[in-house]
Amino acid sequence: MLSVHLEDGRIELRRRPLPRRAKNHALIRLLAAGICNTDIELLRGYYGFRGTPGHEFVGQVVEAGDRSLIGRRVVGEINLACGACDWCRRGLDRHCPHRTVLGIVRHPGVFSEYFTLPERNLHPVPDSVPDEDAVFTEPIAAACEILEQVRIPKGAPVAVLGDGKLGLLIAQVLHLRGAEVHLYGKHRAKLRLAASAGIAVRMTSARLPRAAYDWVVEATGAADGLSQAILMTRPRGTVILKSTVHDAVSLDSAPVVVNEITLVGSRCGPFKPALKLLASGRLKLREMISARLPLAEAARAFELAQQPGVLKVLLYNPDLSPAKV
Repeated sequence: MLSVHLEDGRIELRRRPLPRRAKNHALIRLLAAGICNTDIELLRGYYGFRGTPGHEFVGQVVEAGDRSLIGRRVVGEINLACGACDWCRRGLDRHCPHRTVLGIVRHPGVFSEYFTLPERNLHPVPDSVPDEDAVFTEPIAAACEILEQVRIPKGAPVAVLGDGKLGLLIAQVLHLRGAEVHLYGKHRAKLRLAASAGIAVRMTSARLPRAAYDWVVEATGAADGLSQAILMTRPRGTVILKSTVHDAVSLDSAPVVVNEITLVGSRCGPFKPALKLLASGRLKLREMISARLPLAEAARAFELAQQPGVLKVLLYNPDLSPAKV
């Protein structure tokens, strides 16, 4: 089978044998996968990564112990927890100290014709949701996680800083959940997409407002995004951090301390509400797809994904025949 391999800033295509399915795992054939900012940061050296990346996917189950999964289209949670430690027993398996992470930490990712995941991580995709929409499940879940962590009253103004892929999804999710979202970004085309969904948009080329919001979501993907978000936050307000960047982030802690600002790290999220939102058809997703390329053109896909103004680049598996080595 064909797999993408990242190492030392290089992208290679490698032929590998079909992965062996461990007990209680499923063998999954890739249908489509999305390149996200984390994958790009891995290419740049984040986590000292080398191996097969990719964690946003929709696939079809080829083999599984649970026979009801075979043939189903699925998406999957990316954290593979031990299931036995104190964190797992408390329902915080995303923070299991023994976990591996799909396509990021010690578990091969989905930029491959076939891959494996624990069956308990899998969620069947509703028949009404197309593959290209289902690919967005994991980042939509990350957007939903904000509302699991922070209580934002309906109608409350919320600033989302950053008009990239995740920023656009966060803005849409918070808007659909009743917040008055103000999306700040640098790209007019991306902001037009958000505006078409009923979201108020503002260019960051103008001076950013200071101490204007009780809630600010930082999703710039840039090292200076946190400092900008803090300046926009009112005393006793909350900054939700969504960016993962390879660069070191400098922080002037004085305004955080003096203004008693709460910083909330926010990562993965719940898949069930994400799939419910997908099934509603209320999210603008097709407009966020900039390119679709076969797995064999992964190098070109990564190159495109790093260009200014580009949103989601999808990789798809052109081989829809039965599983083979």
